[in-house]
Amino acid sequence: MILLIDHRILMNKRALPKPDLFASCPHDGNILQYYAGAFEAVYVCFNPFIRPSRISPERFCPEYYPSEAEILEHCDSVRWSDVVTLSGLSSYAEVDQALKTYTRSLRSEFANETNAERLRNLFDQSVVMPPDRGEFSPFLWRTVMSKFQELGHDWVWVGDEFCSERKLEWIEEVATHGPKQCHANLFAPDKSILWTSHWDSHFTLLCGSQSDLQRFNNEDLLEGFFCSPNTEIYWSTQPT
Repeated sequence: MILLIDHRILMNKRALPKPDLFASCPHDGNILQYYAGAFEAVYVCFNPFIRPSRISPERFCPEYYPSEAEILEHCDSVRWSDVVTLSGLSSYAEVDQALKTYTRSLRSEFANETNAERLRNLFDQSVVMPPDRGEFSPFLWRTVMSKFQELGHDWVWVGDEFCSERKLEWIEEVATHGPKQCHANLFAPDKSILWTSHWDSHFTLLCGSQSDLQRFNNEDLLEGFFCSPNTEIYWSTQPT
């Protein structure tokens, strides 16, 4: 009788199918290995820091955090390279590690409290505010969607974090207002390009062919780097 009950319980368990590679983000591990067979190349795209130039820095708290429209109108984007200079950190990896330490996203053996304190000082002095975490920065919506359009796409699929639900959207709407989901996956109808957000990070991933991503890789527009065969999601904690 016990065996029969156990069998029924097991038979009634529901398990999600494996996510589609063309519409998902790896939780951890090697990035290019995750997308093998779906995408040739991946570009790690940094979400800009935020300078509250025309809005009170006190708004940057959970209760009163500015809307995307307010950020676009009243704030300026700040590149990671500028934050390296402002903070005294030495590399993008140190910035990412410091951000993840600041948000308590790393185990103690990977955290760097000294560097996190350097960023915290910038935030406390309202020099800059942290980049968007786990979401697409509104500063990048139009830039990335315009690149989709340059490659011939007027529509884009917008999926939730696990892409278990997805909707086809006119690309101009997404460029103007952003995706409605917080943690989203945006991909071309022909599955040739993916823009995805990692839930725990201050960067997004652009996935596609090497030639297509070269058209995205104008560092005046999108700051970041191409993945090497060894790049992992938590790349800033990898040994150099």
